[in-house]
Amino acid sequence: MNEDINLTKRLMEQFLAVAEEEHFGRAAERLGMSQPPLSQSIQRLERGLGVQLFHRGPGGVSLTAAGEVFAVDAGRLLAAQSAVIDRVRRVASGLEGDVRVGYVSILSHRYLPSLLRAAAEELPGLRVHLHQDSPAGVAEMVRSGALDLGFLRDPSPLSADIVSQEFAVERIAAALPHDHPLAGADSIGLADLRDEDFVLPSAAAMPALAQQVQLACHDAGFTPRSRAVADDLTGLHSYVASGLCVSLLPERLRDFPMSGVAFVTLRDESPLLETVVVAVRRPDADAAVRRLLELIIRRTSAADAAKDAAPEAERTTAP
Repeated sequence: MNEDINLTKRLMEQFLAVAEEEHFGRAAERLGMSQPPLSQSIQRLERGLGVQLFHRGPGGVSLTAAGEVFAVDAGRLLAAQSAVIDRVRRVASGLEGDVRVGYVSILSHRYLPSLLRAAAEELPGLRVHLHQDSPAGVAEMVRSGALDLGFLRDPSPLSADIVSQEFAVERIAAALPHDHPLAGADSIGLADLRDEDFVLPSAAAMPALAQQVQLACHDAGFTPRSRAVADDLTGLHSYVASGLCVSLLPERLRDFPMSGVAFVTLRDESPLLETVVVAVRRPDADAAVRRLLELIIRRTSAADAAKDAAPEAERTTAP
């Protein structure tokens, strides 16, 4: 009857050492152990398998046909064990795994390409799965665990059981139809739009931005005259492109031009003319989520710093 055998990593390493050295003494020395316990381990292995693995002679040992097959499989099994251990450690450290990321409409153009590129370059073991939804939808899916990470503009109000982190701050600019008399100006004051029809952000869908627009216009001495309301930035953008009205939109949307829309910088210094993008996650987010968030914030900050420095460099090098 064969003995029960436990094919431990140590036992397979011992077998392979003997197989490679073809000598118990040299194998024992390589393994940092004495020869008798090594011989006993190999004997127990043979009894457990019910086969002879080595031909033994006065000058050393050689593998039997069964031993040669077992050596191949033992090597593969050891490699698989090492791979499993390495992968578990990589997942625990945030270097491998799946991360489900939610976002809202236009943020996909501004931030997601750099997120995916950065992840592929620095965290190639992570697989990023994308899901688009409304701000409220993304926040709720993060809260419930359906998403691991979300990027939102106009995030208020947020559930108390998710964590938000400022991801980017964008200046708000005037978005005007391309044939508007002020469309070619370098900058304007918000008060210059007092007599215009506005497309306004929905107070239900984008409460923070809706409040900011109202308060900023109030500070400029007028109440914006509503021609239409839209639930997201794409809708606001589209109304302006139609030529029917003006709006206030994040200035960086100018990097993704829509035909018929001109962005003009606002001279006003009000903090109300800034919009914040936040990343949201659960407090118990795993290492992969935290690593990915740290990476994209670092990359975005570096890109923004380089972009902000470019005009200054142009000024100092201009003849």
